[in-house]
Amino acid sequence: MEKSEQTITYEPPKMPDVRSVSFADIGNALKAGVSDFLKAPLFGLFFGGIFAIGGWFILASLTYLEMPWMIIPVAIGFPLIGPFVAVGLYEVSRRLAAGQPLVWKEILLVIFRQRERQLSWMAFVVLFIFWLWIYQVRLLLALFLGFQSFSSIPRFLEIITTTHEGMLFVGVGTISGAILSLFLFSATVISMPLLLDRELDFVSAMITSFKTVLKSPGPMIAWGIVVVALAILAMLPAFIGLIVILPILGHATWHLYETAIGSQDKQP
Repeated sequence: MEKSEQTITYEPPKMPDVRSVSFADIGNALKAGVSDFLKAPLFGLFFGGIFAIGGWFILASLTYLEMPWMIIPVAIGFPLIGPFVAVGLYEVSRRLAAGQPLVWKEILLVIFRQRERQLSWMAFVVLFIFWLWIYQVRLLLALFLGFQSFSSIPRFLEIITTTHEGMLFVGVGTISGAILSLFLFSATVISMPLLLDRELDFVSAMITSFKTVLKSPGPMIAWGIVVVALAILAMLPAFIGLIVILPILGHATWHLYETAIGSQDKQP
């Protein structure tokens, strides 16, 4: 008796269609982000507070380790992990757009369930690139400022702004950091809300995110600059500004995703 052989065929995931994004869409997304924050301020303050507490923890840790000079590069790289922290904000915006109730238990449960989905792999990618940023800073410090001494932030700023080695460190670090940030931004700006919204593998989500940036490079890069600039300004007063700025940026990112891809709730 012959056994029947079953042929298993692999069907690649259906890639989402990518639409063009304009500069006007960037402005509209930011306005919608402010609107969502005002509609659900407690959720925004909660998730923004988590981000601010993380910043305070880093400040305290570096101070305890007597490495205050690392506060600046860590603060610059800190926004890199923003998209992952903003997952809860995406869910709030999704529910507001779909007319669904905002229930704390349900929203927190959605976040908790992401550990079993592809979003957890994206978290690994984000944290890995953040680690690369910190390692890069340490490497450049060793190459350009290995024989310098800086035990405080003022001393560190003095060295990097008044010495030839310090200026080389700033120049090379800025270029390499910009490349790393552009890569991470392109990989996550759409993939994070996309993975929350749909069942898709993280590689396909990253490809879709890159496609979005490549299709509308001007507006998307402008959005990245806005995000970094606002995040850095929000961190200057001891990370306090992040309590408000992060929620607005998180909500705005969801609306940008809806413009570029379209959430499942709005699919025909």
